[in-house]
Amino acid sequence: MSLPELGRLGFGAAGIGNLYRAMPDAVATATIEAGWDAGVRYFDTAPHYGLGLSERRLGAFLAAKPREEFVISTKVGRVLEPVTNPSCARDTQGFDVPADVVRRWDPSESGIRRSIEDSLERTGLDRIDIAYLHDPDVYDLDAAIKQALPALEKLRAEGIITAIGVGANSATALRECVAAADLDVIMLAGRYTLLEQPAAADLLPLCRERHVAVANCGVYNSGLLARPVVPDNAHYNYEPAPAHILSRAKALAACCDEFGVELPAAALQFALSHPAVATVVVGASTAEQMSQTAARMAVEIPADLWTAMVSRGLLDEHLVHA
Repeated sequence: MSLPELGRLGFGAAGIGNLYRAMPDAVATATIEAGWDAGVRYFDTAPHYGLGLSERRLGAFLAAKPREEFVISTKVGRVLEPVTNPSCARDTQGFDVPADVVRRWDPSESGIRRSIEDSLERTGLDRIDIAYLHDPDVYDLDAAIKQALPALEKLRAEGIITAIGVGANSATALRECVAAADLDVIMLAGRYTLLEQPAAADLLPLCRERHVAVANCGVYNSGLLARPVVPDNAHYNYEPAPAHILSRAKALAACCDEFGVELPAAALQFALSHPAVATVVVGASTAEQMSQTAARMAVEIPADLWTAMVSRGLLDEHLVHA
């Protein structure tokens, strides 16, 4: 395997691409710096995040750091095409940025190469360590497997990128990709969390069998597990949480509280506990959030908490890993 060391906690850079709301450059820089100061050395971004803004901000920060001290991943599959924008329209896919470019799905080898070249230009870095194919199931999973994954394998063989993978919300799609290609790592979003673990059935065992590392992200399930007390208006999968999901999250929070543990700390550490998981990647919108996340990774979780969750039907016994 050619995967670099990622560390237990990675920095997810969607937030610094103005996810949901605009963020001043100084706040973005301070947020990344808080992660660096906490020992984070793995940083994940994508052209999709803020139509390139995340890559530019992250690259500007990392340019001042020794290149051998950090790992950066970005994503391919969506290329950015400039468009005229006389009305100053804003992006419609969740990022508060001008819609001066549009995303275009391109799984071809030329599209993959162009995406990497564009990302290198935006970040200003000399190389990308990991390239993930981004959300192929949203577009055309068959084309992704037949075109994009072989192209990534070729780029790795040429030494243009160090490691390759796929990032998706679908455990099923990721399993197909792991089975079809020689991947180093996958980025699994929201499918192995304290709330739900569909990836445990076959994806994670297959990753172990094929020696594919897992970067686990979305571990708060759209913020549902991000606070010690679950609010009634919490979101799940980017929408208002259904009653049964909200009830389960509140039961998890209550169990954590009985053992003096905050729900987010338990969620973070559970997400890292599976033997297939190499790192947990978490985003932040302020320096305080990033520092808090790093501190929660160091909290000691009593084994009795997991036992209590099992006894209450909140967690399957076989998912508790010492």
